[in-house]
Amino acid sequence: MPMMNDIEKSDKEVYSIILRENKRVEEGAEMIPSENFVSRAVLQAYATNFTNKYSEGLPGKRYYGGNEHVDEVETLAIERCKKLFGCEHVNVQPYSGSPANLAVYFALMNPGDTVMGMDLSCGGHLTHGSPVSFSGKWFRSTSYMVNKETDLLDYNEVRRAAKKEKPKLLISGHSAYPRKVDFKAFQEIADEVGAYHLADIAHIAGMCATGVHPSAIPYADVVSTTTHKTLRGPRGAIVMCKTEDRLKALYDPNGKKNLAQKIDSAVFPGLQGGPHNHVTAAKAVAFGEALQPSFKEYCRQIVKNAKALADTLMDKGLTLTTGGTENHLMLIKLNVLGLTGKGKEVQTALEAANITTNKNSIPYEPGSPFNPSGIRLGTPAVTTRGFKESEMKELGEGIAKVIHNHQDAQVIAAVKKDVIELCRQFPLYPNLTVLK
Repeated sequence: MPMMNDIEKSDKEVYSIILRENKRVEEGAEMIPSENFVSRAVLQAYATNFTNKYSEGLPGKRYYGGNEHVDEVETLAIERCKKLFGCEHVNVQPYSGSPANLAVYFALMNPGDTVMGMDLSCGGHLTHGSPVSFSGKWFRSTSYMVNKETDLLDYNEVRRAAKKEKPKLLISGHSAYPRKVDFKAFQEIADEVGAYHLADIAHIAGMCATGVHPSAIPYADVVSTTTHKTLRGPRGAIVMCKTEDRLKALYDPNGKKNLAQKIDSAVFPGLQGGPHNHVTAAKAVAFGEALQPSFKEYCRQIVKNAKALADTLMDKGLTLTTGGTENHLMLIKLNVLGLTGKGKEVQTALEAANITTNKNSIPYEPGSPFNPSGIRLGTPAVTTRGFKESEMKELGEGIAKVIHNHQDAQVIAAVKKDVIELCRQFPLYPNLTVLK
């Protein structure tokens, strides 16, 4: 197993940057809801000689020789993932979330077909039809919104929009929506308009796998997810699907009905070359960890921590979209404080206090995507470190202090000191400088 001291000998410049990143991580509260910390076992799986092997194709169907052990680890990842999610079929090769969604588009649609997803400002994702993404450039992009008064999804409005636009692909899922998603309702709408249903569960995959959030697997035709958010695995993605193509069977009873083949062919050779086998090995390790009873408790704690944090923020005079959270994330509305378009400024102030968040658009954003009026934050990473409700209350109080005093250097410095002391009680990677 490679060790960090090899890097120290061969490249002191990179080594010093790594050490600075380790210090930033250990002394800061990582509150970006799309980030997490993998286990040492997953880190070690990354650093194996599987990174050296080319393996185009699927297990047992490779183009190159010497893949017997790659086949073993990829098959293990597949079987563990199927057991974890209860899915019929999974492709574990997608490089990341956006390529995974692109593979679904490539498998199920033609350029110019209509796609419908949640509007980006309401909590959707770039790959759900944003005009700056391939999903909005290559396909006819339409969207559904949240209710302007409550910030909540209105499924009757989603149905109305879908009946009007008649999408070929209807997408459920989000990147900044703090409530549970009714995947069954989305599937019923997809059935009514003759659309495929893609559930992008990238943010909530760990919670879906453990029953902490309702799963999309029983309903959606295709389910995509990254593996590095609440699933707490390596940076990568998977695409799960039913084996039968529901729409193909409906409109062409005598035609081929294998949806799994479409997905696999879209990933390779449609979009990707050789899979990243070291990442596949790390995915297998992460799926194995997620199958343990402790992982369900971890996901439950994520939600408990999010509620404790949300309650603290609201008690301290901050306003959240939807009035709270039911999952791992929340979105602060800065415009209520007269800070319209100040998301970047507030993010910078929080970062100076060793609290890492991200600026984010709020529903019906009064500012702009580059200068939005929201701050998005979540609890997966700090929950991994061991934070519980009491620590979330302390963090929430610090976050509120910084936001209310985001131009006061003394307040920011005081909060930073408190955050460092808090984080030192929960070391993440002790002795990471020698990764054995």
